[in-house]
Amino acid sequence: MPNELPIPPNARSDKKAQEVVRAWVAHGGLHCSLNVDSRGDQERLFWGILLTDIVRHVANALHDAKGWDEKDTVAEIRRVFNAELDDPTAEPSGQFHTH
Repeated sequence: MPNELPIPPNARSDKKAQEVVRAWVAHGGLHCSLNVDSRGDQERLFWGILLTDIVRHVANALHDAKGWDEKDTVAEIRRVFNAELDDPTAEPSGQFHTH
């Protein structure tokens, strides 16, 4: 795909690396592929930590790109995240497929 992001070098060099999420904004909505059900009883813990780590990476990237304060960015993402969980602007749809 022309807008596909590059695979990080550490992921490319690790033979045990697993892609766990791909996300696109297309046709006015979010479309994603998820690699779930590979962590057993730790699945929810894994996704919680993964989403938290992603937020911190976003905050760091926005600090580098725009000079925005990382703590303020995390706070705003947390505010929107919790609001969306409590009262979603859209419900997820689609189907889960195994590979």
